[in-house]
Amino acid sequence: MRALRVVLQLHTFSIRVSSTYFSSSLFLHGNSLRNKSLLWLDANATYTDNSRVRKIWTSTPLCMGRRSSKIAGRKEAQDAKKAKLYSRIGKEVVSAVKKGGSNVASNSVLAAVLEKAKELDVPKDIVERNIKKASEKGQEAYIEKIYEVYGYGGASMVVEVSTDKIHRSVAKIREVVKNYGGKMADSGSVMFKFRRVRVVNIKVSNADKDQLLAIALDAGAEDVIEPPTYEDDTEEDMSERYYKIVGSSENYSSILSKLREDGINFEPDNGSELLPNTTIEVDDEAMDLNKELMSKLLELDDVDAVYTDQK
Repeated sequence: MRALRVVLQLHTFSIRVSSTYFSSSLFLHGNSLRNKSLLWLDANATYTDNSRVRKIWTSTPLCMGRRSSKIAGRKEAQDAKKAKLYSRIGKEVVSAVKKGGSNVASNSVLAAVLEKAKELDVPKDIVERNIKKASEKGQEAYIEKIYEVYGYGGASMVVEVSTDKIHRSVAKIREVVKNYGGKMADSGSVMFKFRRVRVVNIKVSNADKDQLLAIALDAGAEDVIEPPTYEDDTEEDMSERYYKIVGSSENYSSILSKLREDGINFEPDNGSELLPNTTIEVDDEAMDLNKELMSKLLELDDVDAVYTDQK
């Protein structure tokens, strides 16, 4: 009740009605809410200075701040990453079948995709479903596109898309960017901030940096990037972090071979990644808003990956 009275007594507040995010100043912890729900104001309600009426309700909180975001988002991020991987492999299967048919013996591209799917533990039914999908009447080939976006705090984003309907994908991306406070950028205004590389991801719990540096040096890799750390990190947080060995198409196979020789488990990049040439640091609020924007973009079926130069 105390938290309720505090909310009702608010005379000034900051809120963005056109978006689904709220100013962090509106979030008040209710001491009596043992489930750690929060009280907040309705962004869809109409407010007037004369009535001072506020519509409030309790619900699962939108997490703000580095620590709360890490806890709430860890499992969701892992599930989303797996779903996005399956979707991307499915598109590659469709494209391979559209180009060379469904006979693996005569379609080397399809054979390579199926081998990659097996290595990445993609369920067999997903592969078979997309082989069938490629043969359906009206199914178009997938086209790869890149869209560039400005986020909060000066951060930039690159959105990689693989779609069979260009007009659908661009419309949905524009809608998400607008609704979550970003801005579409002109072609080339963001891409120059990134470089395309081959990357191997290794959990920090599977190897130490010195070991990876030695492997990278032997294989002619470009760099070993450490994951970002924060003062409130726990052991569980660190276990979900990854080193990145950065290489090129020429030395990628050599890097994988040396990791296997040393018995180090790794996650291949499934193609390539865009890495920022330099990273920028933003405040906690901008970080959370950028994460929300990226998360919503990744929920779109046509989007394969979203990269940012946010530190």
